[in-house]
Amino acid sequence: MVSYAVIGGVLLNIGAYLTYKGKIYESVIAFLLADMCWVIMAYEKDDYLGMFFIIVGVTFGVLAFLKMQTGKMRKNLNRNEDDI
Repeated sequence: MVSYAVIGGVLLNIGAYLTYKGKIYESVIAFLLADMCWVIMAYEKDDYLGMFFIIVGVTFGVLAFLKMQTGKMRKNLNRNEDDI
C-alpha cells in the first residue's frame, strides 16, 4: 500500500520537474496536491500543529497561484541595462 507521504513526495518531484521546465502553473498545482496529501497524512497521525502549518502554506500557495493567474504578479526576471 502506498502512503500519502510517498504520493506527496512523487508530486513534489513532479512539481520540481515542471518548475525546471518553466511550466509554473502546472507545478503550482502539483505542489498544492502534494500539500493536500501531507495534510491527510498529518491528520491520520493526529499531528494537528503540522496540519495547521501545512494548511497555512497551502493557503499562501493558492493565493500566489490566483495572483499569478490574474496577472497581478508581473515581475521581469531579466536584468535591464538600467538596473545595473
